[in-house]
Amino acid sequence: MQFENVIGQDFIKNHLITSAQHGRIAHAQLFVGASGTGILPMALAYARQLICGSGENDSCQLKFDQLGHPDLHFIFPVATTDKVKSHPVSSLFLVEWREFVTANAYAHLFDWHQQLGIEKKQAQIGVNEAIDISKALSLKSYEGGYKVVIIWMAEKMNSAAANKLLKLLEEPPDKTVFLLLTEQEDRLLTTIRSRCQAIHFPPLSEAQIAEALIAHKDCEAAQAQKVAYRAQGNYNTALHMLESDGYDLQFEEWFVDWVRTAFLAKGKKGAVLDLISWSETIAKSGRETQKNFLQYCVHFFRQALLLNYKVPQLVYLEPQTRFELAKFAPFIHGNNIMDIHQELEDAMYHIERNGNAKIILTDLSIKLTRLLHRKSA
Repeated sequence: MQFENVIGQDFIKNHLITSAQHGRIAHAQLFVGASGTGILPMALAYARQLICGSGENDSCQLKFDQLGHPDLHFIFPVATTDKVKSHPVSSLFLVEWREFVTANAYAHLFDWHQQLGIEKKQAQIGVNEAIDISKALSLKSYEGGYKVVIIWMAEKMNSAAANKLLKLLEEPPDKTVFLLLTEQEDRLLTTIRSRCQAIHFPPLSEAQIAEALIAHKDCEAAQAQKVAYRAQGNYNTALHMLESDGYDLQFEEWFVDWVRTAFLAKGKKGAVLDLISWSETIAKSGRETQKNFLQYCVHFFRQALLLNYKVPQLVYLEPQTRFELAKFAPFIHGNNIMDIHQELEDAMYHIERNGNAKIILTDLSIKLTRLLHRKSA
């Protein structure tokens, strides 16, 4: 990945190039933004600039093309698999990681879970990662210059790993740059954030996404513009829309079953049992899938609200099932949307912390039944 391959974000590109050329390089930098805005591609391009420079070092460039340069180190969330049954660390998954990044450097954590086949687990960055990287950084630089550590989804560090990393940030090895990439800055230790120079990545523009789809995916201009509009500044979302991602259809089917049953539950006692059955089904899917589904629900409710308040130009959701958004929209309004959103956020919070998914989702479903029947003010 080189700077010219990164979609948009020209201001950040220029800042990083200029800082590298003038030697004003912070030893710890925090890239904050959704994966689909380009935090990983930008980190890879910046690392290439720091390690290989802007000259024609073909050997160095080739190693970067293969994501195998000895001075480039990766840390990312992992979990046990059929291949790695205990003590998982990033170094044991480098083959899968290189395939993943090469296929789509804008991909999300859930895409990584699918790559590893761990949709029912919660990957994390454990303390062994910090121990491994300390050992790796104690060695001399292969090129004699900078060593770069890219920590993807840094918010997935557990407390032990975060505290170990903090010591490295406080006393960094010579000519070592840490690039922490995160979608949730507030999930990082305050002490880590205070030692990093933060760069916030804004959403991509519709024009930038459409241009990239046309250039890299042979997408027709009209379709690219439509997808770019619906993607809301996220290139990875645009790719999933273009490829008709199966999980989106599954999520929509779950959502439609959920809200239809919740509507019935107020006047039909048997529907409550159906809600419990629905909760059991979702609870079997794995925590990351559950969290992604609930986030999908947040977007669905927001789209319904926008349609209800007569701003169709902002409605990009197009149900793939026979569910009619226009008929559902009047039930989502200013008198219940905040409570619906809060209940979804609370459910995600408790699932993230290993709460009983069946109980959490059943409780959420019963609350949704009341909220959907609440009258607008």
